[in-house]
Amino acid sequence: MSATMKALIKSGPRPGLTLVEKPIPELTADGVRVQVMATSICGTDLHIYNWDAWAASKVTTPLTVGHEFCGEVLEVGPKVTRFQPGDFVAAESHVFCDKCRPCRTGQRHICENEKIIGVQRDGAFAEQIVMPERCVWRTPSTLPPEIATLQEPLGNSVHVALADEVSRRHVLITGCGPTGLFAVAIAKTCGAASVTAVDVQDYRLSLAKQLGADHMLDPMKCDLVTKVQELTDGRGADVVLEMSGNDKAIEDGLRCLSRGGDYRFFGVPSDRISIDVARDIIFKGARVQGILGRKVWDTWHDTARLLEAGLDLSPIITHKLPIEEYETAFDLIQRGECGKIILYPGGVPQ
Repeated sequence: MSATMKALIKSGPRPGLTLVEKPIPELTADGVRVQVMATSICGTDLHIYNWDAWAASKVTTPLTVGHEFCGEVLEVGPKVTRFQPGDFVAAESHVFCDKCRPCRTGQRHICENEKIIGVQRDGAFAEQIVMPERCVWRTPSTLPPEIATLQEPLGNSVHVALADEVSRRHVLITGCGPTGLFAVAIAKTCGAASVTAVDVQDYRLSLAKQLGADHMLDPMKCDLVTKVQELTDGRGADVVLEMSGNDKAIEDGLRCLSRGGDYRFFGVPSDRISIDVARDIIFKGARVQGILGRKVWDTWHDTARLLEAGLDLSPIITHKLPIEEYETAFDLIQRGECGKIILYPGGVPQ
């Protein structure tokens, strides 16, 4: 085994990333060493790449970035009992302590001491990663790596969409990045009365249509509130899934919400935002929920069942690139001209 590996790192507090050769991570007693077969880029990685206010408040450099991946187990530490070399795995990116009150009451996804890989500890944009056994998820060998790496981000959307009812509801999804696109597919699969996708990029709206969205709206080209009222017989959206983190999208989504509606925040704003709490929440009797990560391991099981039932993610995967072409990948994301981009540390499989 080589003593060094390729890794994509945040070298300092400034925009951009750097591809370097660095020592392989040390194997811990409870650690599982994984050869990363595929990894995918998330909106969080874009925050870190751009070095916005959120990233500056969370990340200490230098750091290997990336938190979505799958791969093959190379070796395990002496305390590991559930995995062995050759296993195909993915992982929960929020490394939970299993000791704090949330962890001990079934809420590991909001662990008081969590460390997110690629944010607060070295991540998966590398040839190898070592994960604690408690965070490793066994994955069927029949699942293609480009789908297996998406279990973690898909789980975010599963958590958002299934936090409460979507069946028979008019669902509005603001933001058609990958998590928003996943949410479109999930809401349709789960029997939403209608799914309206909102984005300012025609490319992403076309992907939403492929995934089953009933209506695709660009708020730059229409009065979003008026249009949603028209599409829902004047009552507004029963459920709003906010997947963008954009301040205007958040405001528009709240204004589109019906009385007694259900608003679920997932997208992370780059800075503080201002909303009309009285008009759009209190006097609507709205239910507002913040969603973080995936319920461990409930959401992972829900995600596995959706994949087993045939949830088709192929339209979302628009680019497969070697990790050396990371700048091309982030440029595509900045321009909104992609769905999900898969990076391969060992080169794109033929």
